[in-house]
Amino acid sequence: MTSGHPCPAVDLFAPEFLHDPYPVYATLRETRPVHHDPGTGLWLVSTHRDVRRVLLDPELYRPDNALDAVVPLSVPALRCLAAAGFTLPPTLANNGTDTHAGLRRLITGMLRRDRVTAAVPLVHELMAPRLDRIEKELAERGSCDLVVTLTRDLPFEVMLRVLGLAGDVDVDIDLLARWNDASLELFWGVPPRERQLPLARLAAEFHQWLDGLTERAAPGGTGLLARLAAHRKPDGTPLSRQEIVAVCYFMVIAGQTTTGQMLATMLLRALADPGLWPRLGREPALAGAWAEEMLRREPPLTTWRRVTARPARLGGVELPQGAKLLLMLAATGSDPAVFEAPGQLRPNRPHGREHLSFGLGRHRCPGAALARMEAETVLRAVSARLPDLRLAGPAGTVPMRGLLSFRAPPAVPVRRAAAVSRDGSP
Repeated sequence: MTSGHPCPAVDLFAPEFLHDPYPVYATLRETRPVHHDPGTGLWLVSTHRDVRRVLLDPELYRPDNALDAVVPLSVPALRCLAAAGFTLPPTLANNGTDTHAGLRRLITGMLRRDRVTAAVPLVHELMAPRLDRIEKELAERGSCDLVVTLTRDLPFEVMLRVLGLAGDVDVDIDLLARWNDASLELFWGVPPRERQLPLARLAAEFHQWLDGLTERAAPGGTGLLARLAAHRKPDGTPLSRQEIVAVCYFMVIAGQTTTGQMLATMLLRALADPGLWPRLGREPALAGAWAEEMLRREPPLTTWRRVTARPARLGGVELPQGAKLLLMLAATGSDPAVFEAPGQLRPNRPHGREHLSFGLGRHRCPGAALARMEAETVLRAVSARLPDLRLAGPAGTVPMRGLLSFRAPPAVPVRRAAAVSRDGSP
């Protein structure tokens, strides 16, 4: 059994791993497909077969720890969160109770395929001023950052409109981004103790802002807040205020962060290939097919967590009750047992949509159709408007921001092809 072979130490937060995790993924799959990581205390599950098995058995492999902090938080940070009433009761991603199904139906109903298709003109409408800004910055300064000008804020505005929240939100996007980033680092990063309190303060402000939104959650409307207020659990009781806040918290993280990071990574990789980039705007079917391959190979949500409800055997390893698992979603998309030549991007490859980047089963991402639509629309529109856009430097020099479950470039600096050629950069 390969699980008995030695495996080198894995540092999930090391810069070299964030830059190129695929050799580590391959080693894990080949030597210890279920590997205990002493640094985090997590069991790393890396093969497509084993991760699929876990996702399809939520009674044995429960989602209770999906939103837990990776490292123990300091007492001052915990006090700060407690003073703000910060709590994340089971609602969506971390919910293994009988209340999950109804909440999931509510969310998926708002993200139905017909609603997503109807939102395509909205994405174009919201992109138009951003494309104008990109062209203006390129003309005036010679370069711009596609994260700041496009991918950071666009998914949030799309989500607000699709979920009927646009009229309820009155917050500066830059402040929202700071709240969002602080929450991600606090719960999915390994911040040193001296940094935890400042992060907790920002996360607490974020939670209190969301709590303020729930004051407008009156039944009778068609938006998310109204539907949450009208929702009833299996026992007939309404959602508590804390539960409504928790749903909104998860939807902001899922709707803004993962989609924005997906777009940033896709733009970085597409612009690194000058032969591909202009084709994305010319060939109608290419952008969607290429985006699907990127979701397989380099998903924005790289891992997710589960915990065993009782002793289990997985990948030849005996797991105790309470074993905390880290499902290596990004590793499964490169599993050669499922995908031929997985390191190559082959649009329309056979079985290409069998990746697990959106999860599977009861907790599959309800926004998968929206994410796919935004990826295809953004790639095609930016390429069509700016076919001569290029990275301002080699793609390998762009750092990757890495948290336990999130990996993406914090910036995508670009210039026009003529400007790149003049200074000799790739």
